Amino acid sequence: MGTRVTDKYDVKRDRRELYGASARDFTIVDVPPMMYLAVDGHGDPNTAAEYAEAVEALFGVAYALKFRSKRQLGRDFVVAPLEGLWRADDPETFVTRDKEAWSWTMLIGQPEWIDEAMVADEVTAVRAKSDRPVPALDRLELRELREGRSAQILHVGSYDDEAPTLARLHHEWMPQHGLAFNGDHHEIYLSDARRTAPEKLRTILRQPVRPV
Repeated sequence: MGTRVTDKYDVKRDRRELYGASARDFTIVDVPPMMYLAVDGHGDPNTAAEYAEAVEALFGVAYALKFRSKRQLGRDFVVAPLEGLWRADDPETFVTRDKEAWSWTMLIGQPEWIDEAMVADEVTAVRAKSDRPVPALDRLELRELREGRSAQILHVGSYDDEAPTLARLHHEWMPQHGLAFNGDHHEIYLSDARRTAPEKLRTILRQPVRPV
């Protein structure tokens, strides 16, 4: 969808088919290539220091890019929600919630006009303004994600309550539809976990798929 220079770009509005999933059942979406700020890491997101540092770095740079884009380019945008790619040697760990076995890439989507040079400049600026080291800034990069055909559903509730939905996706829905895994488990966090009761959290669960 085209965006006029005077528009305030909002990926949740302009990509409603990707950020407006149904809670009733899994649906298939075709995800186009999209650009993200990305930081890789490993371990339990509830306890791993590098997870908190990754999220801090991502939002610091995302807001710096927003303000620079508005100031220098006259193009404003809503900072996109936090997203995460989750992977493990055994996908069953997402059902059993063995979080220490998880590796992850935390993401914040970017408009198409944000480029690597702008990201590098704002990483430097955020680092200079910080009163303490932010190690994740050294790992932050602009990255294209190509997911293509994916199954997704809206989960309402705590993150640990995702397990039954994921078990149904892995063991029932995908086999019934002749589909196999074709990429990392993807979560889109539509709610701010700091301000939302666990039972009201809204999270899109997405799984890239391919025919068996």
